[in-house]
Amino acid sequence: MQSPPSTARPDGERPGFHVAILMDGNGRWATARGLPRPAGHQAGADALRHIVEAAPDLGIRTLTVYALSSDNWHRPKREVMGILRMLRTRLRAQAADCLQRNVRISVIGRRDRLPRHVLAAIEDAERLTRDCDGWHFRIAVDYSARHAIAQAALRAAHQGGLHEASPTGEDPAALALFAAGMRSDLGPDVDLVIRTGGEQRLSDFLLWECSYAELYFTPTLWPDFDGAALADAVAEFRRRDRRFGRVPALVGAR
Repeated sequence: MQSPPSTARPDGERPGFHVAILMDGNGRWATARGLPRPAGHQAGADALRHIVEAAPDLGIRTLTVYALSSDNWHRPKREVMGILRMLRTRLRAQAADCLQRNVRISVIGRRDRLPRHVLAAIEDAERLTRDCDGWHFRIAVDYSARHAIAQAALRAAHQGGLHEASPTGEDPAALALFAAGMRSDLGPDVDLVIRTGGEQRLSDFLLWECSYAELYFTPTLWPDFDGAALADAVAEFRRRDRRFGRVPALVGAR
């Protein structure tokens, strides 16, 4: 696993520019309009479609969105099942469009607790788009970064690759083994994290990959977040001075 400085361009944006989004505020958006919460999730799904359309023109090559956290199982069952049904419907409807756009779809997170009809839609979308190489759209469902990291540590320990000094930045082999243990949940390091809805926390999202991510928080509720808002976030990112722990003169040095 390469360290961020070795892949960074002088402007701080890596060739595989990765944006991760916590799509927060659907319920509050609906409540403010006197609508039931499911209406907010429907509006949020529409907003996501617009973001997916806007992403490649902004140089985004990996987009990961937080659709359902593992902690969201504590919400009312009816609401969670509604989100999962919507995910199934949207995947069925948009997988062919992603294929035409050369967009690969992946879903990260646990799959052992998902309903079979949802799992079938996920597998079909991934299979249909697996050879697409334009850019990568990742959806986190029943996802917990802590769970992913813990499972990776267990797998690495069982392989005998962890010892007293690992995993640390001084042991790249152990780091690589650990990262491999995260399997398909592990994407490229995140460059920019966007959270809508006014909250300012990561909520157990991509903690391993976000070690050097820039954080962007906006009070805009997710259903109101559009391509222009995404462009504003990316523009703010490009104004940031990313040093990865180094002094400015050494940023981008190999």
